[in-house]
Amino acid sequence: MELGLDIVEISRVKRLVTKTPRFVKRVFSNAEIAYCRGKKNPWQHFAVRFAAKEAVWKALDRDGIRLKDISVSRDARGKPGVLIRGKKVAGFKLSLSHSDNYAVAVAVKVR
Repeated sequence: MELGLDIVEISRVKRLVTKTPRFVKRVFSNAEIAYCRGKKNPWQHFAVRFAAKEAVWKALDRDGIRLKDISVSRDARGKPGVLIRGKKVAGFKLSLSHSDNYAVAVAVKVR
């Protein structure tokens, strides 16, 4: 079993997204961008996905994977999942949460 954990300040991600547009394209998939921008407060959603990417990356031991290769999917019930280069990855448990100021993600690779 491998574990990854990350916490980010939502305000930091908001600054990066608004002041550095290429950051968004460099880190997030088109589906993630559309999902986040469709929310009332997109910054929390960008931040929690950024934290999830970092957590998964850590659980994978940074195994030749870029942050853009990792994306967060959602099943029909809204449960988060992990995609690597657009393909669903079995054996990952992902937990996401955010407050007004922070976003946190835990990724556990169980297989």
